[in-house]
Amino acid sequence: MTKIILIRHGHVEGIKPERFRGRRDIPLTKHGQAQADAVAQRVARTWKPDHIYTSPLTRCVATGASIARACNLQARTLAALNDIDYGAWEFMSHRDVQRSNPVLFDAWFAAPHLVRFPDGESLQDLAARAADALRFIVARHAGETVVVVGHDSVNRALLLLALDMPLSLYWRIVQEPCCINEIDIVDGRMLVRRMNETHHLDGIDRA
Repeated sequence: MTKIILIRHGHVEGIKPERFRGRRDIPLTKHGQAQADAVAQRVARTWKPDHIYTSPLTRCVATGASIARACNLQARTLAALNDIDYGAWEFMSHRDVQRSNPVLFDAWFAAPHLVRFPDGESLQDLAARAADALRFIVARHAGETVVVVGHDSVNRALLLLALDMPLSLYWRIVQEPCCINEIDIVDGRMLVRRMNETHHLDGIDRA
């Protein structure tokens, strides 16, 4: 059995009020670093992973570094785990995009699988990349426990893949900062054991 512990990075600027963060390389906030430290302790205590892979963006690298320290491992970056490319919308606020391109903005929330961002990616592009990353990890680390630190969009795509659900249901899945998802791969079948678990953050997020 191969176990994937899928984690979203910690809090960053641009989550509230919302921006299309995408490839903008923004660091964790102080709160986000506290979340990363908390999820690191949870992972080290519960799973004792063998390997850690992260998106190349700083917010995921920093979250992965906290987990690596707690687990006495080295984290590695994997380009295929990068956030979705929002193209011309990158780091624009939702309000500004809604004003400048209301039709496409509304389509993103109504039918995300039918949208390609101006000069950017589509969900199909993202899902293909995420699937490639998962195939790489499983082929290289079969039978081991692997932590994967990704983004809201990447994690949603991977969970939809694991659940054999279409991209049209993208918004049905929630991924809070530093949440934990657990996926087992047994005889080629993916079993989702937990999703968007955040109780390890209770004392931090209520502070």
